[in-house]
Parts: sequence; structure tokens; C-alpha cells
Amino acid sequence: MRSQIDLLATITVLGALEQAYFALQVIYARRKYKISPPETTGHPEFERIFRAQANCSEYFPIFISLLWVAGIFFHQGVTAVCGLLYLYTRFRYFQGYAVAAKGRLGPLYTSARLLWLLLGLALAGLLAHFFLPSSLAWTAALARPLQLLGAW
Repeated sequence: MRSQIDLLATITVLGALEQAYFALQVIYARRKYKISPPETTGHPEFERIFRAQANCSEYFPIFISLLWVAGIFFHQGVTAVCGLLYLYTRFRYFQGYAVAAKGRLGPLYTSARLLWLLLGLALAGLLAHFFLPSSLAWTAALARPLQLLGAW
């Protein structure tokens, strides 16, 4: 059982660590610019860091839900690669937003595409599960070209 979800669990823990990192950046910015909670306005750099953290936190439940559904019903390896790419793009989003608001746009669009991809994988896996008699063979056949490329 564990080997069927180990990659998903790893990506989930990495995501939680990333969220903790973002939260710590807000704490450091509050100290640096002397902005006490519950204030959310002040120095422009603090506001960008605060917004970046809030935006990443808002999308995290959607990401985790899609990660697990796609990983269980489609293919764990393909989903884990998408999840790792998503976490990387959110990290780039956070970094870009902290510097300048326009710096968030490229990673924002990429992370949105990855969420749509995870949604598609989750839907494909669920449809195969409910409507195809041997959905495991179907998803394995779909994932085979990626395995040949050495994606995991």
C-alpha cells in the first residue's frame, strides 16, 4: 500500500514545508518593517510578500486535493512530477511577487496550467475507474511513454 502512495505523500510534505517557508517570510517581513498583526498594509515589500503568501495558501487545498485524486486514480508517478513542478512554480511565483508585482505573472500562468493538467488527470482517472473495466491497464498504457523518457 505504501508504495502506491509514497510519491504523493512526499509531494504533500514538500508542499507543507513550502507553505511554512512562505509563512516564515511574512513573519520576517513583519519584523523587518515593524508591522504587527493584524495589520496587512504598510511597506510595499511587506504587502507583496503578504499577498504572495496568502495567494499560495488559497490555492494549496485545491492543489492537494487534485494531487491525491489524480495520483490514486490516474498514475502516481505522472502526478508526482506535475506536483513537483507545481511546487516549483509556486516558489518562483512567491520570489517574483516579493520583488515586483509583475514578477509573479509567468509562474502564475504556469502554475494555473499545472492545476488544469492535474484536474484533467484526475477526471481521466475517475472516468476510467468508473467506465473502463481494467482502468489500471489503461492508465499504465498512457503513462508508459513518460516512463520511457525517464520522467521518474
